[in-house]
Amino acid sequence: MKEEIKSAVDFLTNIIRSRDDVNETQTRQFNDSLTNLLSDRYQDHWFPEKPFKGSGYRCIRLNHNMDPLILQAGNMCGLDLLFLESSLPPELTIWVDPRDVSFRIGENGSVGVLYQTTRDSQSQVQATPSQSTSTHMVQQSSDNSFHQMNRNFNNTIMACKDQFMNVLPSISREAVHYQQFAGFVSS
Repeated sequence: MKEEIKSAVDFLTNIIRSRDDVNETQTRQFNDSLTNLLSDRYQDHWFPEKPFKGSGYRCIRLNHNMDPLILQAGNMCGLDLLFLESSLPPELTIWVDPRDVSFRIGENGSVGVLYQTTRDSQSQVQATPSQSTSTHMVQQSSDNSFHQMNRNFNNTIMACKDQFMNVLPSISREAVHYQQFAGFVSS
């Protein structure tokens, strides 16, 4: 859980750090505060054997409203709501799941990976602090090449809507209500 939380918090911290009017002490305090808040929140909602269980509870969501934990961490280090809203994208979703941390900027944006590891392997994929798209990832294991990792990423990551649609194949894909419900689930 620590590595997953660290990747999500570092991602948000690096966005805030890019501002000229924030100092290193504030960003370090924000990082520490948000790490502690998320650790407390996820403590009884972390299921490595069922990584999607509790996924909605662990989701960090900005949809023109500030996520309460981000706001609380900001307030703890002197970063107010106005500063956070002007620093972070208005539409941002971060899914913090066991062995996988992904993000999406905008409602229809592509899903990018911040952290990913398999149960059987210690190899990890982690975005570097200054990179914000899934195509610019660094592999920390020497076992596989970057191209193999990128191929695996493209074959395994699906949007939430696509995942939902693949779970219930018995429902007709042409059904309008099914498409609308899948879109609602993904938002």
